[in-house]
Amino acid sequence: MSNTTVEQVQAGVEAWIGANWDPALSVREWWARLAASGYSAPMLPVEVGGLGYSRDLLAPVNSALTKAGCVGPPLGMGISLVSPTIAVHGTETQKQTLIREILLGEAAWCQLFSEPNSGSDLAGMQCRAELDGDEYVITGQKVWTTGGQWADRGMLLARTNFDLPKHQGITFFALDMHQPGVEVRPLREMTGRAMFNEVFITEARVHRDMVIGGLNNGWAVANTTLTFERASIGSGGGGNFGVAIPGTVANNLDRAVGDFVAERSSQAAGSVGAGTVKQYIGIARERGLSNDPTVRQDLAELHILTEVNRLNMLRTRAAQNLTGVEGNLAKMLMTHTLRRARDVGSALLGAGAMLWGPDAPTGGAVQEMTVYSPAPSIYGGTDQVQRNIVGERGLGLPKEPGDFRATPFKDLPKNG
Repeated sequence: MSNTTVEQVQAGVEAWIGANWDPALSVREWWARLAASGYSAPMLPVEVGGLGYSRDLLAPVNSALTKAGCVGPPLGMGISLVSPTIAVHGTETQKQTLIREILLGEAAWCQLFSEPNSGSDLAGMQCRAELDGDEYVITGQKVWTTGGQWADRGMLLARTNFDLPKHQGITFFALDMHQPGVEVRPLREMTGRAMFNEVFITEARVHRDMVIGGLNNGWAVANTTLTFERASIGSGGGGNFGVAIPGTVANNLDRAVGDFVAERSSQAAGSVGAGTVKQYIGIARERGLSNDPTVRQDLAELHILTEVNRLNMLRTRAAQNLTGVEGNLAKMLMTHTLRRARDVGSALLGAGAMLWGPDAPTGGAVQEMTVYSPAPSIYGGTDQVQRNIVGERGLGLPKEPGDFRATPFKDLPKNG
């Protein structure tokens, strides 16, 4: 694909859409066509259903689908995190079965990593998995599980050996969420929504065939997943598609795909880009503030931040002069940009920033951004964790002192 140009990709997708898009199709039928074309996840290797595209060729695919008013691929953690992780670490059977059901939208996934007593210290997890015949019995608690209420499967980290150091003895499982012993409870946020959940696991079972990446090798697999996650968060996600939630819980697969065209995904509360800056410039002009030097400086700063993040992601997509921490840098810059956008937007609206709902200024978008803004600096690894990673892996600074890397997990002090 090295000789393929952006223009060729755009033209190819547009031609394919002209021959295949039909609003009367069911969501299931449309996603089957999209998967067969490779456009559901074009960055995946060809042998697992992708096109082997580099990151710079992903944008024209999304752009063409958005421009044509199509429903996009079955977005979520399955496409963005699980499928590339399995492509790297999975067995051939897992690649052909688990990735395929993701591309077809037949299974929605969630991430079962964080625990109440091991948030930023992910390797301190205590969820345990004990082998019983050909199955592992899982018991523990997870929290901050995005989309858990819609999930058919969960990418689960559990400790399989307490005698190894804490970064070892961890295994990555594909957990069936529709079984006794798995309870999902939504967590209501300041926005009034429930994006996150807590999950209680009591003697749930996973067949040993659903171990991904090998026994006690879960930390390496998880780091692959987290790399994809931080790059996705930092880049702001995909295009402005019509969206349908994948999987069996949402019951969207047999609805007409055209029903979802009007439900186009607006810019997420946690996403700030050139569109946000343009919106703010319009607000400043409407309120007679466009010549205020402080306002102009704030808008210029916000524009610079969005451009720096865009250029950082372009460098990552071009795979040039990489340090290995571009995803971490993108996530940190995104959270900082979001906070600045919150402050600038609220200052522009004045007292109107305290109003809420569709009748509020900007339809409540700036207000929701304000109450949502603390979340991205926490989920996907806190800003403090990202700085540690950049310092150690990118800048070569010494790791934190301590013998936890050699001490068996069972001998470590709790929360230590």
